[in-house]
Formats: sequence, structure tokens, C-alpha cells
Amino acid sequence: MVLFTSLIFSLSAQANVICIVYSVNNKKSIEKVTSHWIPLISERTDKDSRVPLILVGNKSDLVEHSSMETILPIMNQYSEIETCVECSAKNLKNISELFYYAQKAVLHPTGPLYSPEEKEMKPSCIKALTRIFKISDLDNDGILNDNELNFFQRTCFNIPLAPQALEDVKNVVRKNMSDGVKDNGLTLKGFLFLHTLFIQRGRHETTWTVLRRFGYDDDLELTQEYLFPLFKIPPDCTTELNHNAYLFLQSVFDKYDKDRDCALSPDELKDLFKVFPYMPWGPDVNNTVCTNEQGWITYQGYLSQWTLTTYLDVQRCLEYLGYLGYSIIQEQESQAAAITITRNKRIDLQKKQTQRGVFRCNVLGARGSGKSGFLQAFLGRNLARQKRIREDRKSYYAISTTYVYGQEKYLLLHEVLPDFEFLSEADLACDVVCLVYDISNPRSFEYCAKVYKKHFLDSKTPCVIIAAKSDLHEARQYYSLSPLDFCRKHKLHPPQLFTCNTDEAPSKDIYTKLTTMAMYPHMTQADLKSSTFWLRASVGATVFAVLGFAMYKALLKQR
Repeated sequence: MVLFTSLIFSLSAQANVICIVYSVNNKKSIEKVTSHWIPLISERTDKDSRVPLILVGNKSDLVEHSSMETILPIMNQYSEIETCVECSAKNLKNISELFYYAQKAVLHPTGPLYSPEEKEMKPSCIKALTRIFKISDLDNDGILNDNELNFFQRTCFNIPLAPQALEDVKNVVRKNMSDGVKDNGLTLKGFLFLHTLFIQRGRHETTWTVLRRFGYDDDLELTQEYLFPLFKIPPDCTTELNHNAYLFLQSVFDKYDKDRDCALSPDELKDLFKVFPYMPWGPDVNNTVCTNEQGWITYQGYLSQWTLTTYLDVQRCLEYLGYLGYSIIQEQESQAAAITITRNKRIDLQKKQTQRGVFRCNVLGARGSGKSGFLQAFLGRNLARQKRIREDRKSYYAISTTYVYGQEKYLLLHEVLPDFEFLSEADLACDVVCLVYDISNPRSFEYCAKVYKKHFLDSKTPCVIIAAKSDLHEARQYYSLSPLDFCRKHKLHPPQLFTCNTDEAPSKDIYTKLTTMAMYPHMTQADLKSSTFWLRASVGATVFAVLGFAMYKALLKQR
């Protein structure tokens, strides 16, 4: 008996479904279902992942009555019981049905979806279906119109609904609840009601088909395969969003920018991220990208932050796109379809051209040299605006667009902490280097000179020295060479004067130069020093910035 019980324990722990067989003509056999078998199984199975049970009333060929009247109270008492089937092993009556329901209990279990005691869906199921509703509500008006319902139907079941079928669905909801249909569209309450109805009528597979199409597993968690599709990045390559990904993200921005002011207010941003299990962007994001006067992330800033995430942490980007339902809305196999892997940087250098759209500039300098101000100035913030930034919301990144020869490119600035002895490979890996010193501090330039000689003297990475705080009195630097002589000796550009202490937004010319140097690292210093070269780049930047703004205004009018 001990051996038999141990065997039961072992098998129940490994089983996906358990059939408890009783004899319909034996009262004691029915009583043992609750007095022995269910307690025995419950004792040795994890409470958080209970195995579904099927009650099997055997020997139905020996009686003319059904045992269901006795079994129903038992089914109501134990939520893990999926169903009961009466059959006859002798004449094979309902044997195939028994295995059908056993299979269904494994593939489409009731337990995670519905509470029989409460007669309502479980909170985790409501949460998952609410996310699915928000993703499917493409215009964010709180209802699923006929087009959205048809897209949802096609996405989940590969067939559209006929117009009459759509009306029949809405009529069912109308008859059962007053606020399930609004403006001839299905509300969230109506959507949840339909799935409750499916479950109550034993059509669990309908709800499970929807949940699994949107990436959920049996525990109603998004699967790792859905959130993190297989994605390999070769060495010396970077990751960027492709054109279709930007179009998708633009549509998401439009969906949540309810007041059409080309910026996302805190409430709009919160609404956008309701399909996430957590808030992905912290307060530092507002100091990483462009914002409006109210400090709200602009359309350009929003796209910039996505570009930054893709470049620095593509797995995180894939996860975020998964929460937004990218692969579903775009009808792609996975959100990996949104990512472009750039060509190896060495090949770009050999061919003397690049198709990359994002370039990284590492900004180094001694403490207090003006690195943070240099980053914030790129986002259009003068010194007065920068003083309002709280220390706990400071960002070590800044990203925005520049124009070089009419091409829009993203420039990513990264402030490297001034730890001269412990600069990592990540601190040094970039497309262009900025060495910043404070012209009013006589000891500031020495750090730049030492970093250059130790890490970049023999590097192919272009370097620019920035003479920051140029509005202040220039002090003589305590170094063997003046900054200008140092640049001449090492064939660098002369120090570039820079200040963010201006009445208006600081000039962006220096950032255009940095992007140009990142795009054309093979060009000689003589080429880069050419006034014609810089004039063409700067004029291109100005013209295309104006054209870009005009095109965006036209787009807003269409919206």
C-alpha cells in the first residue's frame, strides 16, 4: 500500500491532467472521490500549479440513471475539477469524449482564467485581456469599432467576421449589459463580458487562442520567446530601428497624443505605458531627449529615446516593442523584424561610406569642465534652463537629430565619468570623441591631454577638443603645451569654443561637425578643416532642418 501511494504521489507530480475514475453504480466509490482521491492528489501537488482533474463515471452501461446530480456539488466545491464524463469501458461509450476533455483540460485549462466560486474571471486574466483590448484599440477611443474588431478577429483566428456576425456579437452584449456597446463599438466591459461568456459556456479555447496569440503562457505571463526573440549581433555592428519600426512608433505616439500638441504629457505617457507591467522610462529621460517648455517629451524626443534604447540595449527594445504588440499590429513573426543590424564598422571604413543612422560621441573631461552642460545644450537648453535640472534626475546621455548633407542622423552623446585610470572599453568605444576642458580653469586641459595621449593617440577614432565656458575669462593652462599648440602637434582641429550661457538655445554647429566627423572618419584633417566642407554641411543642416519642420507641420495639419 505504501509503494502504491508513493507511486501515486510521483505520477501526480508529473501529470498534466488526472482522471479520477469512480463507478456510477457504487455509492462508496463516489464518496472516495472526495474522502480519499482528491485530498491525496492535493497533498502532493503544488498549490500554485494545481493539475486539472477530470471525474470519470465508469460502468454507465449498468445503470439507467445518471450520477451527475451527486457529482455537481463536488465539482462546485473543487475548482481544479474541469468536467465530469460518464462512460462505459465495456461498450466504449464516451471513451473518445473522455480523452477529448482530458486533452482540452491541458491545452485550455479553466483554472488560470476563471473562478467558479466567484463566477467571474480571475484578476490576472482580466489584466491580460485589458492589455489585449488596449493594443487592439488602434485609435485609443475606448471602443473596438468594426474595423478594429475585424482586425482582431483576423489576427487571432485568421478569418474576418461577416457584418451580420459582428452585429450578432454586439447584440448578445447589449442584451446582457447596458455599457458593453457604445457608438456601435465594443467597450472594454463588453469585451471582458464576451470572454466570461465563452468560459462559462465551456469555450475556453476561444479565450486561450486570443491569449496565446498575444504572447501569454499558461500562467498568463508573457513568454520569454515572445518578449525576447532570438537575435544575434555580430562584433563591431550596432542596432537601429528600421523604417517600419519608426512608422509603428509614430502611430503609437499619435494614438496617445490626445491633445495633438506634439508632446506627451505625464498623463498621456502613463496611458501609453499601461500595456507595460512597469513604467519603463524614469524622470532622467526628460533630460536625455528634447522636451517642450513644460518639460514634456516631444515627438522628436520620443523617437530619440526609442533610438537610444535600440542602440544601447536592443534586448530591452525588443521587450518594449513586445509589450506594445509590434509583431501583432505589424503582422510580423516577431519584433526582431523592427531592428536593423548595421554593417561592420571596419567595412564602412574600407568602403569609405556608411548607411548607419546613429553615431555615438563619448564626451570626456575633468570634473567641472562643462560636460553636462555640453550634453544639455545639444537638447536646446541654455544655462538658465539647465540650472533647473535636479541632481537625482541627471542623465549621462543626450540624443537628438542633426543634418549632414541633407541626411538626418541621430547623434548620441555619452558623458564618461572622469576616472582616468579606469576607463573601460565601453567608455572608449565610439564614433567620435569630445575632450572638454574649462577655459577658465588652468588645470582643466591637462586631463584632456593625458586621456588623448593614453587612449586616442594611435586610434582611428576622430577627436575634437572643446574649449567650454568660452564666455568666461580664459586662463593660461598649467600644461607644457597650450591647447592650440597641442592640437597643432597632434594634427587635431583647433579647440572649438563653446558656451551654453546664452539668452537663446545654444548653437548646434558643433554637433553637426561631430556627426560629420563620425560619418567620415576616413577623411584627412585637411579635408575636415576645409571651410567649404563645413559650409556645405552647415547649410545642409539648416536647409533640411527648416524643410523637416515644414513637412512635420504639414503632417500635423493632416492629423
